[in-house]
Amino acid sequence: MLLPVDTPLAVADTLGYLQHHLQELTECQNASEHTINATLAGLTAQLQQLTQLMTSPPPTLTITLPPVSAPSLVLAALSKQQARPKLPSSPDFSGE
Repeated sequence: MLLPVDTPLAVADTLGYLQHHLQELTECQNASEHTINATLAGLTAQLQQLTQLMTSPPPTLTITLPPVSAPSLVLAALSKQQARPKLPSSPDFSGE
């Protein structure tokens, strides 16, 4: 900024000081605006993802198991019980 030649030195210094701080404030404002825009972009992307999750049907989970009949499970359990040897009863040392 060009000042007239007859501008007092104090006024020129004050204007230079104000111009310097105005430039710093402008840089801070630009940085804040960039941060706000980046944050808004991130939040918008997250909102779109959440909206997509809420509107799409849930995935189906399919588990395939071999067929097992209930009677064969009962018979297998009974045969295991019968195959176990019986332990002898412990001797009675009570003296009666």
